Amino acid sequence: MSILATALGSMFAVFLFSYSVVAQGQVVSQPPVNVLTYHNDNQRTGLNPNETLLTTANVRMSIFGKVNLLSTKDRVRVEPLYVSSLAINGGVHNVVYVEDDSDYVYAFDADKGGLLWQVQALNANETSAPFSGTCPNAGNPGIVGTPVIDRSAGPHGAIYFVAASYDPALRIYHHRLHALDLSTGAELFNGPTEINATFPGTGDNSFNGVVIFNSAKYFVRAALLEANGSIYVGFTSLCDQRPYTGWLLQYSASTLQQQSILNLTPNGNSGAIWGAGGGPAADSDGYVYVLGGNGTFDTALDGNGFPADGDYGNAMVKISRQAPLSVVDYFAMYDTLAESDEDSDLGSGAPMVIDVPSGGGTAHLVLGAGKDGHIYAADRNNMGKWNPNNNDNIYQDFTNAMPTGEFGSPAFFNNTVYYGALYASIRAFPVRQGKIQPVSRQTITSFTYPGTSPSISSNQLNNGIVWAVENGRGSKSSVLHAFAAVDVNRELYNSNQAAARDQLPGMGNKFITPMIANGRVYVATRMGVAVYGLLSRDSQPDASR
Repeated sequence: MSILATALGSMFAVFLFSYSVVAQGQVVSQPPVNVLTYHNDNQRTGLNPNETLLTTANVRMSIFGKVNLLSTKDRVRVEPLYVSSLAINGGVHNVVYVEDDSDYVYAFDADKGGLLWQVQALNANETSAPFSGTCPNAGNPGIVGTPVIDRSAGPHGAIYFVAASYDPALRIYHHRLHALDLSTGAELFNGPTEINATFPGTGDNSFNGVVIFNSAKYFVRAALLEANGSIYVGFTSLCDQRPYTGWLLQYSASTLQQQSILNLTPNGNSGAIWGAGGGPAADSDGYVYVLGGNGTFDTALDGNGFPADGDYGNAMVKISRQAPLSVVDYFAMYDTLAESDEDSDLGSGAPMVIDVPSGGGTAHLVLGAGKDGHIYAADRNNMGKWNPNNNDNIYQDFTNAMPTGEFGSPAFFNNTVYYGALYASIRAFPVRQGKIQPVSRQTITSFTYPGTSPSISSNQLNNGIVWAVENGRGSKSSVLHAFAAVDVNRELYNSNQAAARDQLPGMGNKFITPMIANGRVYVATRMGVAVYGLLSRDSQPDASR
């Protein structure tokens, strides 16, 4: 067959996959849906606005429930990602990508559940990193930061992730950045790339004025970000055990070569990036935003209002678009030092970028919330820096927004912000005239430790559904919940309503973010990924109406 004929055949197959067959033999045009990064987009809004199959009417126990389990070899802590209409294994499939604690990467058929390929991202004679010997609660975090997918990279698209491993003979820990071909699982761009870094400074783990990255002290919990043709990787500490500092590394998406290194506490300590599994965010101009964990902040400022020694622990930071990475703006609470001392930092939460109407114009905001219960909304063009007396320098400091701390990511839909704090309900905060307003609705369900990171599906502004996972404590299973976005007090479904059929398998699994695509909801568990959807075609929309 000619190359042209093959290409035309592939295009025809992709065309066919842009439709969904529904009740009474009708065919309904479906927009292609891809979930290529944590919480759906670089702004981290958590919104899939093209969900036409799941509605507030049909997400109910009688016709919606668990339809599959995509089994893995170890615990899954990443958010699954979704690619539609991919040429793979001699056909065209919708594909779900999953990674686990033992460094396995899986490509599953999203519709039938079959395994299309799997790869273990280890070098010869290596094991997945046994960090549990140092930190029992960490498990073996082989791949625990949600990857990012670029459909235009390489011959078939690429999935980027960082895998941690251990060489028992040499007693060396490794972190490597990988890019795998979406269709074959083969390494791309001469990868993987070993992660090493140094940065000028006198802080933790420094020698002769240089801070050295030690793989044994870190792992990647934050989701990866692709922006500006680069992959951004943030590192968190292993169980808050010093010495450690706040690293953000930048790599070329096309070569995997390191482009730039930024340390946010080079002359101090701590300040790691983790966000309970959330990721750095980026705006439409390519600026990157992170929330730092508890750590050194320099209250001595230079003439431009920036920390004189370059230490930004427990701060909201805006980072340059291109290498070399640098801090171009920031906000820090007036009591940032006290918060760090009390472990009441911003870093337990993750940032979200939103643009909202304000006085006939648009407010360009980045939101952050952490352990102090505030929601901080910074103007991305003037974040406010640091004022030793109060927080009047920031666009909005919504005090006492939540009764407890935030360990996760918010979501945004129809000018409403949704947060699910620790031991609290999901709270819906309307945004009017560019400002966050008091709670309009909240769920009856209170989410135990560590709270929840909601995701939202909708058909544009219709049929908004808030999806959230309630973590099971101890040996108790987690629970998937669905609430009406217009009134989160109205629960549509939860997986304990028909527990024998729908219960999530295994023990609880914290910091889990559900992913929704093409009428299915995907939830990471300790045994794989549970898949929820409509139980029969008869419950899908009728195209004749």
